[in-house]
Amino acid sequence: MKNKFTILGCGSSLGSPWITNYWGNCDKNNKKNLRSRCSAHFQYKNISTLIDTSPDLKIQFKKNKIKNVDAVIYTHEHADQTFGIFELRPFFWKNKKKIDIFGSKKTIKELKNKFDFCFKKKQGYMPILKDHIIKDEFIIKKKKDEIKIRSFETLHGLTKSTAYIINKIAYLSDCSFVTKETKKLLYNLDYLIVDCLRVKFHPSHFNLAAALSLAAECRPKKTILTNLHVEFDYNKLKSKLPQNIVPAYDGMSFNF
Repeated sequence: MKNKFTILGCGSSLGSPWITNYWGNCDKNNKKNLRSRCSAHFQYKNISTLIDTSPDLKIQFKKNKIKNVDAVIYTHEHADQTFGIFELRPFFWKNKKKIDIFGSKKTIKELKNKFDFCFKKKQGYMPILKDHIIKDEFIIKKKKDEIKIRSFETLHGLTKSTAYIINKIAYLSDCSFVTKETKKLLYNLDYLIVDCLRVKFHPSHFNLAAALSLAAECRPKKTILTNLHVEFDYNKLKSKLPQNIVPAYDGMSFNF
């Protein structure tokens, strides 16, 4: 089995189009402009790991034929990253085992407050998740297989978001600032998957200029722009980018 990374969703908090069928600048005839909320998945050997539980998780799994989840790593506690958490229940029933979830102390606390039924027995429902607070490096294990993951904090406006490095893949889906110290972790990457909300400055997200600046400084082999607002049409944005920088699209995948 090849190790595979998949971008399940690459849209901003309202996706593309919005619930009102507003497409912004996007050509609605291009399937790559149909964006669900940010989430990603990687299969490493026998370990199936999800990054965030988007509200669109069910359709993302069906489209990408993902049949199991062993662990979830969370970037932060916002609704567009977490509100699909209840969709994990069938995997608990299927495997007869709690699903390991990993996140910062703040993220885990928020998840346990908002979705307490997932963590403790309540009204006849069994808990389905086992929480783990992370710091720096941690390991996800399944039988004889294991994968080491590096985490670090970034600013996401007035809150913080956790970025992850898996092998030589970095995932920074929601961020507005990366310190000089943590930037050093982003050198010599094969893939940099980074927040790129819109063209103009935004207080909680990288805009296009900031994302391109980070890519120019860290010089990964390939940069993928995610968390894309309806302001960005896929083809128009791609035509303006260097060859090694591309917009994400739902279902985009690569082997590692």
